[in-house]
Amino acid sequence: MRRGRGLPGSFVGAGGPDKIAGFAIRPARTDIGEYGGASPREIIELMADDLLFVYSSPGTVDLAEFTDWYDNEHVPNRRATPGFGAVARFRATDGVRPEWLATYEIKPGTLETPAYKALWENSSEREKRIMSSMTLDRRVYAPLSDSWAGGHSAASGPAPVVLAVSMSVPPAVEPDLAAYYEQEHFPLLLAVPGWRRARRYVLTAGSGPKYLSLHEVDSAAAFDEPGYQAATSTPWRNRIVEAAIGREKRVFGLHQAWG
Repeated sequence: MRRGRGLPGSFVGAGGPDKIAGFAIRPARTDIGEYGGASPREIIELMADDLLFVYSSPGTVDLAEFTDWYDNEHVPNRRATPGFGAVARFRATDGVRPEWLATYEIKPGTLETPAYKALWENSSEREKRIMSSMTLDRRVYAPLSDSWAGGHSAASGPAPVVLAVSMSVPPAVEPDLAAYYEQEHFPLLLAVPGWRRARRYVLTAGSGPKYLSLHEVDSAAAFDEPGYQAATSTPWRNRIVEAAIGREKRVFGLHQAWG
């Protein structure tokens, strides 16, 4: 199996430079010669953007108005703000609430800029009314790794389905968690037909489990594949799940994507 590239050593955690929560951050490489003639289906690419990850529910707001506001006012205003990149909205297919997810790729520090703060100061009366009535769970994550299945890249476009799995684990388990994702879980999932991408993040703001893995797939049929069943039933996986704290597993279908 070909080893992928890590992120540049720009995070500073309890372990000092190039480590965060027991996860070693390898220096970025610009060559792939070391991978020789290996032919795995996954590649790991450099990823720099943070992720603003927002669960929401319209609450007492009419769904049609909630959707119109989000798609035609809220998202466009943020897309026009420096530091914001691609945005996508998803609707739950698992019957669990909150039933909406929005993901925003943002440059680090974007949410502290005057331009972003001005969005709130200058928000419309409709936005103020809707946001005072809706349910909102807002989290910010920093990237740990980004893995693509062979034949896929950002040029593939937004995925029709995303699987979001978040959890915390005791500090003593964090090195095992990182190794599990890198050495077993992501390689197995990226070999499943229909699996496009697997990303891993660590929470930097908001309340929620510390670690997030975000997966992009062609359809929910991928969850019925033998490879997926095998990837989610290994002894290592069972050991991690037994140690997990506040584990969340959500499935969403694409509503709309920007950028």
